[in-house]
Amino acid sequence: MNTYNHFTVEETNLLSIYMTGSKEGLLVAMNAALPFMEGEMRDFAARTLAKVGRMTEAEFAGLALYPADEV
Repeated sequence: MNTYNHFTVEETNLLSIYMTGSKEGLLVAMNAALPFMEGEMRDFAARTLAKVGRMTEAEFAGLALYPADEV
């Protein structure tokens, strides 16, 4: 079993919006968007970012995430 927490459907959808092809790119894109989010959405995104941050590169590479425009 992976050492990171499994993502909910909502978290996976959020990650897909900011997916750039790499863990670092996703983290940069989502962190750049945080100041423009409000209230619960910002909290939700921050929790999701924390989960991604705890993942190894290998774990991240194993995620089935695709840019939102490709879904």
